Amino acid sequence: MPVWVRDYSWRQTDTAVFLSLPMRGVRVTQANIFCTDQYLKVNVPPFLFEAILYAPIDDTSSTAKIRNETIFFTLYKKEVAMWESLVMENGDKEKMQRIRENAIIKAQEKADEEEKSKAITKREHKKYALEATMKLEETERKRIENLKEEERKKVTEELERWKEKQRNEEKERRIQREEEIRRERKLIEEKKKQEINKAKTLNAGTSKTRSISTRGACSSENIFSGKLKEESFPAPRSAGTIKISFTSRVFPTALRESRVAEEEEWLHKQAEARRAMNANFSELKDLNEEEKNPDWLKDKGNKMFATGNYLAAVNAYNLAILLNNKIPVLYLNRAACHLKLRNLHKTIEDSSKALELLIPPVSDNADARVKAYVRRGTAFCQLELYAEGLQDYEAALKIDPTNKTLEQDAEKIEHIIHGTAQDS
Repeated sequence: MPVWVRDYSWRQTDTAVFLSLPMRGVRVTQANIFCTDQYLKVNVPPFLFEAILYAPIDDTSSTAKIRNETIFFTLYKKEVAMWESLVMENGDKEKMQRIRENAIIKAQEKADEEEKSKAITKREHKKYALEATMKLEETERKRIENLKEEERKKVTEELERWKEKQRNEEKERRIQREEEIRRERKLIEEKKKQEINKAKTLNAGTSKTRSISTRGACSSENIFSGKLKEESFPAPRSAGTIKISFTSRVFPTALRESRVAEEEEWLHKQAEARRAMNANFSELKDLNEEEKNPDWLKDKGNKMFATGNYLAAVNAYNLAILLNNKIPVLYLNRAACHLKLRNLHKTIEDSSKALELLIPPVSDNADARVKAYVRRGTAFCQLELYAEGLQDYEAALKIDPTNKTLEQDAEKIEHIIHGTAQDS
């Protein structure tokens, strides 16, 4: 049989009840205490204390401290009032039993909620740990890929240097062979000349007597033949100058290879873009004169981008676009910043806007169009929209077909698309 503890003491205020419960000779822990809003129980064999409280309490804020074999309870009342007694008196047994059962049910429900909360917290921690691990693996993968790319570039450069060295050596050997062939030909020609001179000296004695007898007859013929030879040469041409004038061209391509109408349209659009100023905004009144210049803001954004301060660069480009929204390079540079910040949808929007402003397509804006297609294609690929990304890379490759890097990137995307199709 348990020993009921009766020698407790308590006092109260309007808001709290202070209960002192002695437990002599036993070791009490928090596990021995059970408390709900209207039921309090302490079970430390052989002692037992049970109380159905006079009125409900706030069991979440109430406390129990164990000190010197005594439990000190601080029970906060739900309603401000003075109790007539600590426990409910003259209550029927069924009501008492119902209060005990409700207390046990509430305790179980509270324990279940705490268990669920712990499970949710544990899942969140696991999810966070998994995401952190994935980020670390992604960083490590990128580092390894960068190392591979650097090693590949290094090997490629060494191979190109070796090929260049081989070409130079082959060129030197070819020059040496040609020089030897020229020397041999010169020697052969000199030998031939010597042989001809010897033959002439041998024939000189025999032909001398013949020339004396025929000198008189041939002298008149030689005179006339000499005159005929002199008259057969035409007179030299008179000197003069030819003036050549070239058509003035803004673009480096030849006039016959250009599209004049489209180029003039592009120049006209650029001139209008430079003249356009959208300065009718109240927030721009406090800016300095240089801060109202889109070109100055563009240079400022470029410097911030070079130092890695991409958010500040975005702010500079935003203000420049607010001043003048017709300059395609502002959208193009802001797309590069968003790509660094992994704002992929904004990268696609700015690249598309830049392509809209880069119309008509001419040689002067070819580099800008290539950058716009590449940046938008990169954003599509990072969003795993590989088909759209491949279209942009192929469009850039049509503009610059000699760019080997674009060709390699397009081949990689095609491999990814084929691999995804096979997996599915």
